[in-house]
Amino acid sequence: MLKKEYDVEVGNKIYTLAQKLWPINRSITGNGVRKTLSVIQSIIPDLTIHEVSSGTKVFDWEVPNEWNVNEAWIKDSQGNTVVDFKNNNLHLVGYSTPVDLKISLQELSDRLYSLPEQPEAIPYVTSYYSPWWGFCIKDRQKKKLKEEEYHVYIDSSLKPGSLTYGELLIPGKSEKEIFLSTYICHPSMANNELSGPCVTTYLAKWIQSLEDRNYSYRVVFIPETIGSITYISKNIDVLKERVTAGFNITCVGDDRCYSYLPSRAGSTIADTAAMHVLKHIDPSYKRYSFLERGSDERQYCAPGVDLPVATIMRSKYGEYSEYHTSLDDLENVVTPKGLQGGFEAIKAAISCVEYNLVPDNVHLCEPRLGKRGLRSNLSIAGTCDVHDLMNLIAYSDGTKSLLEIAEIINVPFGKAIELYKILESHSILIEK
Repeated sequence: MLKKEYDVEVGNKIYTLAQKLWPINRSITGNGVRKTLSVIQSIIPDLTIHEVSSGTKVFDWEVPNEWNVNEAWIKDSQGNTVVDFKNNNLHLVGYSTPVDLKISLQELSDRLYSLPEQPEAIPYVTSYYSPWWGFCIKDRQKKKLKEEEYHVYIDSSLKPGSLTYGELLIPGKSEKEIFLSTYICHPSMANNELSGPCVTTYLAKWIQSLEDRNYSYRVVFIPETIGSITYISKNIDVLKERVTAGFNITCVGDDRCYSYLPSRAGSTIADTAAMHVLKHIDPSYKRYSFLERGSDERQYCAPGVDLPVATIMRSKYGEYSEYHTSLDDLENVVTPKGLQGGFEAIKAAISCVEYNLVPDNVHLCEPRLGKRGLRSNLSIAGTCDVHDLMNLIAYSDGTKSLLEIAEIINVPFGKAIELYKILESHSILIEK
């Protein structure tokens, strides 16, 4: 099921992509999103890029005006640069309106955002739907500002344009789909955002490499919230008809823990697959409630939408100290090993759905394994060289899926598949 060339290298490949995307200023709309999707498209050329015009009605929302930034800075009375968007794109409040004025420190302070509890962090602040401007700054630096006049300049545009998203459709034997969604709307933060689209890019490459796909796949790269609402509004009928399982992919890049957030139903095959995989990867994984949701699972699992979408993460958004700050970086938080772990966990969960089947027993009573070379013909007390094989046979009655049986007999799904193939090759089990 797993292509060997990814076993060692995929974490480094994902990390390299993250490094390439890191400097790009992204928001819920704009040229940064297009540039990001263009880079991803260079890796998965079949990615289709869509534009949805500003003002388009999407359920209770409207697609907002498009935002782009050329430069933004604050200079003191001596012309020294205090804050510069070019040095770190988190310095500018997202969706800031154009500004060119000179103001006092007192006036400026109302537009400066910092974190006193994290004096070396630049916070991430946005104002998507209310006209505003502002800058984000390290609290240590903010406290050193002197009482003088400051020149504030923001060269931005906020005007009718479009919302941009990427979509990849990969056909399989069935029109039933496995759905993957990730978001591309945050500026330079590593675990909370960049890890998601980067891991998803290489999951898409792995899916494309599968020679015999049972399911079709739908993979989307969208801005968070407004993007998922827009995508659902355009595709709700086909999503409800076709999606068998789905995964929202975010925060999959650090190496601290594994986390799981269920669908609203909590009992879909995506939930079962996620919990099964994480139990065998890390028995101490953190399990959250849907009440602790905060990403696009809010939309995919909304009443009336009800898609079977669960979330596998490393450190969950909002649960690690660097979240939504400049400290969430590629040096101290996200690592190739962490990205590799996120990739492997979601790949394994996808495999649980892709290769799931209902095994049925050909024989009444236990088949004789010894004559097939599947066990020793010597019976020695205290030994059992085929325990898992016999357990799989015992529960293969044509009523339980292989994933359900793997849970019952407590083996990873990948091992259950291997055991099934052995038994199938000896005409002991068949697929119902």
